[in-house]
Amino acid sequence: MSPIFLIVVAFILGTIIGSFLNVLILRWNTGESIAVDRSRCFSCGRTLRWYELIPVFSFLIQGGRCRTCASRISWQYPLVEMGTGVLFALVAWLFPPLSLVAILADALYLAIISTLMVISVYDLRHKIIPDLLAYFFAFLSIVLILLQASVGVFSWWSIAAGPLLALPLFLLWLISGGRWMGLGDSKLMLGIGWFLGLNAGGAALVLAFWIGAIVGIVLIAAKHLRLKSEVPFAPFLIIGALLVFFTGLTFTSLALLL
Repeated sequence: MSPIFLIVVAFILGTIIGSFLNVLILRWNTGESIAVDRSRCFSCGRTLRWYELIPVFSFLIQGGRCRTCASRISWQYPLVEMGTGVLFALVAWLFPPLSLVAILADALYLAIISTLMVISVYDLRHKIIPDLLAYFFAFLSIVLILLQASVGVFSWWSIAAGPLLALPLFLLWLISGGRWMGLGDSKLMLGIGWFLGLNAGGAALVLAFWIGAIVGIVLIAAKHLRLKSEVPFAPFLIIGALLVFFTGLTFTSLALLL
């Protein structure tokens, strides 16, 4: 199979999965069925037709508005769809499925990326990380460790990485009484540690604090954020984790760059 064809297929699959992730994000803890209830306009309530649900393209063709009531459609829809598509394409490009183990690993990567996308956007919208999603991500990361162990790639540091990297965020939560850091961030870091390992996970944690600080300073300067405002930290942790995952950065290499 041509690598370019595989990347294109992965991108298209990612946009389709991204469309489902939008539904999951919007309906989580609302009581609405994810699989049964049809998608509809949140303003006029009209059930959407299939050609209004084509990832990215429907939003662009309709000018970001409902065809019936002309109300604006959130940019979350195309951004999540496009973002998931790009991340899926990167997996296909950087980790080609050349063996059965590679195929299984890629499937886990895609599941992990999808879960992290939901966690990130949900935290941005509601400033909370659902426990079930954090635990599911940690479970996927453990499965990845077991898959790597099946081909002889295993270290006890892989298991220790989760608790060791989650501990600093847990202490920040404990000492501040939840004012500096949410407990969900510590649970998320547990999964990131198992997903990336100690060295790479440490780099992801450092990058998260750097990116968070830069974004916070920019928002304060632009007067979009007050000093006492609550800023979700999960998106920064996830951005840091994905940067490390796709670039191969480690805490050691990051230290050498300074």
